[in-house]
Amino acid sequence: MNDILKLSLAELSRKIKSGAISPIEATEACLARIKATDNTLGAYVQVLADEARAAASEAEAAIKAGKWKGPLHGVPVALKDLYDIEGVPTTASSRVRKDWVPKADGATTAALKDAGAIILGKTHTHEFAYGITTPTSRNPWDPERIPGGSSGGSGATVASGGAFLGMGTDTGGSIRIPAALCGVVGLKPTFGRTSRFGVTSLSWGLDHVGPLTRTVEDAAICLQVLAGYDPRDPGSLNEPVPDYSATLDQGVKGLRVGVPTNYFFDNVEPEVQEAVRAAYAKLAELGAELVEVSLPMPEQIMAIEFAICLPEASAYHRRMLRETPDGYNDDVRAFLEAGEMVPATTYIQALRVRNLLQQRFQKLYDSVDVIVAPTVAATAVKAGTESITWQDGTEEPLSSVYVRLSAPANVTGLPSLSVPCGFSSDGLPIGFQAIGRPLDEATILRLGAAYEAATDWSKRHPEL
Repeated sequence: MNDILKLSLAELSRKIKSGAISPIEATEACLARIKATDNTLGAYVQVLADEARAAASEAEAAIKAGKWKGPLHGVPVALKDLYDIEGVPTTASSRVRKDWVPKADGATTAALKDAGAIILGKTHTHEFAYGITTPTSRNPWDPERIPGGSSGGSGATVASGGAFLGMGTDTGGSIRIPAALCGVVGLKPTFGRTSRFGVTSLSWGLDHVGPLTRTVEDAAICLQVLAGYDPRDPGSLNEPVPDYSATLDQGVKGLRVGVPTNYFFDNVEPEVQEAVRAAYAKLAELGAELVEVSLPMPEQIMAIEFAICLPEASAYHRRMLRETPDGYNDDVRAFLEAGEMVPATTYIQALRVRNLLQQRFQKLYDSVDVIVAPTVAATAVKAGTESITWQDGTEEPLSSVYVRLSAPANVTGLPSLSVPCGFSSDGLPIGFQAIGRPLDEATILRLGAAYEAATDWSKRHPEL
């Protein structure tokens, strides 16, 4: 059973297709792992054990009959509790929504079911995805520490072997933050590349849907299923979808990798810096060309992020906040109340400045093919920590520490892939992110796959 849980999604898929492992065996292995670890990790809001077993039996029968649907067929997966599943509560890890039950599957849920995936259950999010710690959950590398957020439950269960894929959402880094802190891969596609229909919104101008997986190949497999136009999502892009797996093995020789000279290394833990700079050296060894780049308008990035996110989130929650204010946790309610005080002129100005930032970022890609930088500024802190004090004496709240480096890809809408690249002296995971051109997920996946193949970080597993 433990041997099954150490496989990547792609490896499991090949064994399921060949008959070496059955969907029932894989599902039972995950359910047993969840039962053994979730009292410690708190990754799941709800485990759908009976439904998963029924779906696994159906998948096994279909595959034996020669009706294999593709790489996700028979693979156990988990959904962040923002994703609608027909007949299953979508609570967003909040008392406010504890009794809300959708009448239909969301776009992602339907796509995964159509692909034959086995849905194990709903994973915890920081309440309504409005935070970066996921206080209900813990990090499998050290259960005294946070898994990151807001997709913390998905990051924790993928890292610990409770699922082969965990769906997340990313508004300010909420896929990539837990990916980096839990030592897994996290993919935030281009804004509009994947449908958000049937996913509870935090900020419609910044929300992205994407996977947390054990390997880059796994992320490519998932994106292949989810990418494409959906008229039900106003932000969806009607653009061709390439074969993401086809270019994974092309390597990085000749690829121009942007190395930021500003912003991304300001107030970053030394061990994080060392791991990412070692990743640069490995990429250069593999044939990439390192090119220094200066990030445009760095002082505007966090201002844009919060000036858009706060009022949009408050607009979404306006009625619920007035009807059930005590249903929200204090930190989320404070953000929602603050968002109502952002002037409309500030919001509009942030949208205008974002357009300018997007244009200037686009010019960077005249000289590089991808930008590589730390995913987050610090490794996972202990639960209850509220801020970090840097060497220069500056105290920074966690909401800034973890969002600061992931936010550029949110405000620009650019695709970003977080890949494990080392461990701290405390045994905590470190990740770098590769940020690509609009709709060029293929290149960041190619870079991530090349780096992953040349290192062993993705092969390491926490011992619980």
